[in-house]
Amino acid sequence: MIASVRGEVTVRRPDHVVIESGGVGYRLAVSAQTLRSVPAAGEEALLHAHLVVRDDGMQLFGFASEDERELFLMLVGVQGVGPKVALAVLSGGSPRELMGAIAAGDAARFQAAPGIGKRTAERIIVELREKVAGEATSDALRITRSDDPRTLAREGLVGLGFAPAEADQLLDSADGDTPEDLIAAALKASR
Repeated sequence: MIASVRGEVTVRRPDHVVIESGGVGYRLAVSAQTLRSVPAAGEEALLHAHLVVRDDGMQLFGFASEDERELFLMLVGVQGVGPKVALAVLSGGSPRELMGAIAAGDAARFQAAPGIGKRTAERIIVELREKVAGEATSDALRITRSDDPRTLAREGLVGLGFAPAEADQLLDSADGDTPEDLIAAALKASR
């Protein structure tokens, strides 16, 4: 199977790109989201890939990130969602936004994609909600355990008794490089 394609971009169209690698031009169908990250013709690009083989031919799909490819594979696993419809869904936002929409049960977000009606949108949510919920939880844990000074300062302010919304508001106007500096600036602003 072809897992990725690296080479010079020779063609860049709204629905596909051609990347020449080792003297062979690979045509990859891409989402609008991926197309934004593909450089202009003549520059080098790397796309993650997935090959779909059918009776009537083979088609190669390209993705800017591993997350986008994984979401594509989940989508084509849903009954009634083929590769082209999955690409249309992926054109509607980043993989993280789309997984959030699945977890939140936002069927309207998927109905906006061409080729998806109410039933298919609801089927996507029902079949993928549990798979996506596990990934969203691990992402949330990763975000909470970050060393981002603003995140740590927010946690510190909440620990001091400020409401989360209040802490965010105070930190919006605070300047500093460390959590301590940010908390001190936020406390000054609260007086």
